Amino acid sequence: MGTPDFARKSLQKLYNNGHEILAVFSGADKKQGRGMKLFPSPVKDLALSLNTPVYSPEEMTEELITSFNCELIAVVAFGKLLPETILQIPPFGCVNIHGSLLPKYRGASPVQHAILNGDKITGVTSQYMVKKMDAGDVIFSKETTIRDDETSQDLFNRLGDMGAELLSETVYAIEHGNAPRIPQKHEAATFAPILTKNVSPVDFNQSAISIKNKIRALIPWPVATMELGDKVVKLYDAVITDNHSGLPTGSVIAENKFGIEVACLDGSVIITRLQAPGGKIMPAAEYLKGNKIK
Repeated sequence: MGTPDFARKSLQKLYNNGHEILAVFSGADKKQGRGMKLFPSPVKDLALSLNTPVYSPEEMTEELITSFNCELIAVVAFGKLLPETILQIPPFGCVNIHGSLLPKYRGASPVQHAILNGDKITGVTSQYMVKKMDAGDVIFSKETTIRDDETSQDLFNRLGDMGAELLSETVYAIEHGNAPRIPQKHEAATFAPILTKNVSPVDFNQSAISIKNKIRALIPWPVATMELGDKVVKLYDAVITDNHSGLPTGSVIAENKFGIEVACLDGSVIITRLQAPGGKIMPAAEYLKGNKIK
């Protein structure tokens, strides 16, 4: 059970390992491109290419899951809680791959919150699923360092590869009867709720590093934004400086070949890549050639 590319990598690994995939559940097809054509999710696309039956989350019933006579359910970035009646069906349980080191960042957006909060270390965790979200016993975990310029998109790609390997190791351990069960320290749990476009606007009353982290964290969605003249532009990269201009936070200090320098709480940030409404992502210096900033 899974939907995005993060989960596709895990499904591919299970196929490569020779497991019999009885069924796949994945999110609805989405409209993409200028023609707004419907495209299947990465997980569904892979499953169909390998002649595996695919179902939508809405089709998931106790009767259907029971009919598969499956031994194990693997869930990766599925976006839907499984009812307890389904959790109890497979004899070896339901396992989940989560994009954080549990109990830190339970919830829908652990990767983004790790970058938003300036964390240096993150990872992936395999856990037995229980009724409460991301609260099950831990099986294995792997950690990795978050690179200074890594976006959420970059980190998703790396953690997707790590998660696929971790799921492979987890299923192998369960198959051979030596998978551990490590209870989580629930009092240490933190949460990463789903992100919305409401988090996009940058607050230049914050530190330069916080602003840089926000820009990195919100790629590829919902993307950080700022008002520039009479437009709201999306921000895709920035450089931190210690230039204390004395201007109010949010003021444009300079416009030059390096980009657009904006005053913030403890110095400034230079916006180096952006996207204007209806335009493409471009260097800020290119944007300045055709746009004057008041």
